[in-house]
Amino acid sequence: MPQSRPQPSNPFHNLDRVCTVLYQQQNATEAKLHNSLKSIINNTTTIDPASLITHEFFLQVCNKFPYSWKPVHNFFQFTESLQLVEHTSVSYNKMIDVYAKSKNIDLLWNCVHQMASRRLVNDKTFRVAIKGLASARELKKCVELFHLAKSHGVEYSVLILNKVLDTLCHAKLVDEAKFIVFKLGDFIQPDVHTFRSLIEGFCNAGDIIEACKLWNLMVDRGLGIDICSVEKLMETMLKKNQFSDAFKLFQAIRSKSNSNLGLSTYRLLIHWLCKKGSIGEARHLYDEMCSRGIVADNATLSSLIYGLLVKSRVREAYIIVEGIENPEISVYHGLIKGLLRLKKPSEATQVFREMIRRGCEPTMHTYIMLLQGHMGKRGRKGDDPLVNFDTIFVGGLVNAGKSLEATKYVERVLDRGREVPRFDYNKFLHYYSNDEGVSMFEDMAKKLREIGLFDLADIFARYGQKMTTREKRRDRAREHNQGIKS
Repeated sequence: MPQSRPQPSNPFHNLDRVCTVLYQQQNATEAKLHNSLKSIINNTTTIDPASLITHEFFLQVCNKFPYSWKPVHNFFQFTESLQLVEHTSVSYNKMIDVYAKSKNIDLLWNCVHQMASRRLVNDKTFRVAIKGLASARELKKCVELFHLAKSHGVEYSVLILNKVLDTLCHAKLVDEAKFIVFKLGDFIQPDVHTFRSLIEGFCNAGDIIEACKLWNLMVDRGLGIDICSVEKLMETMLKKNQFSDAFKLFQAIRSKSNSNLGLSTYRLLIHWLCKKGSIGEARHLYDEMCSRGIVADNATLSSLIYGLLVKSRVREAYIIVEGIENPEISVYHGLIKGLLRLKKPSEATQVFREMIRRGCEPTMHTYIMLLQGHMGKRGRKGDDPLVNFDTIFVGGLVNAGKSLEATKYVERVLDRGREVPRFDYNKFLHYYSNDEGVSMFEDMAKKLREIGLFDLADIFARYGQKMTTREKRRDRAREHNQGIKS
């Protein structure tokens, strides 16, 4: 009596075998490839080929070829010819994505027609297919896809259009997105979200003129004032140093509908005015905001504090800080950054101590700001290895296995006449964020106190304590995991 072939318990047991055949015979004739795949199926199961080639198995095969379309296409044709898999919207969208990435527009378009005829088109189909078509500049097909879906039961929808626009603008295909919107204008009426997506897309692309045209068109159509679009336009103008245009837009909105202006708009303007040094205008906006009953948040006050300190108006800055009931880390950062601009690192360190006392935990950015303020961008040099940060940094690179970076840094240090090396405090703290760094920071703090650098000693001592608690947390987690395993 002949023994039957054993049936594997794992449905993905032959995944690698199938993928190997698909890859090695991707250029073979269809008959040869299909015979090879059939032999794998026949040698695997004695019941039904569909028990091996499932929908999930098909998706696993697709994921095995992220950069190659032909093996996936051949396997799709194989499953269709034998009707082994009942393809759903998920598998069809996967195929459309494969065709789109490989710029196989004809195959993509045929696949879309198959989906439409089977009524499997959904939101993701629109987003994936139109993104592929738009990147290949097949704009007529992008518009035609909406009409094709309509003929097979999918109604015109502004929600679907907006999802497509978000996808296109994220992929920097904003010109193509605008073309689709205007071509479908007779069938789908754009709403506020439609114009917002286009305005943000053109602003991110740096085309402020086109963004302003769309803004004017949105207002002319009576869609109202969208504050998100206004803020995006203003932010882009400010980044391009067009302060007068940004304030003209702000004043126009204020004259039409003052109620639309909220905290986020004032915060944006105050931040950029303080960054520019126009503290008088920033303070005027702050007073206007308070008069309208808008409560300033910590980020707004932080910008104002920094702007006042840059103009050496220290007393006013401290008055604002004292008036904050629960200051967040952004407030302390604004205060520290402003004091360091005034060449007052000792006072900035005192703020650092005060924020710790109040329970506000410093971040890596806090430590880097303070170290640069105390030691400059080149770091402190000294005869003692514990004070010479070049020596410490190179040792950290070597211990971290970054020998090539250490060699390059040493070469730059030796050739100071031609190129002044910049000390990388970020890497310095990162490479010593371990057990070795804990003891090293303790020794460094002790040595710095001996030579009178108490502020620097406190900064490094605090960072060492932070690393100590982090290592203790890791040890507790490791012990806990080992206890669970045992």
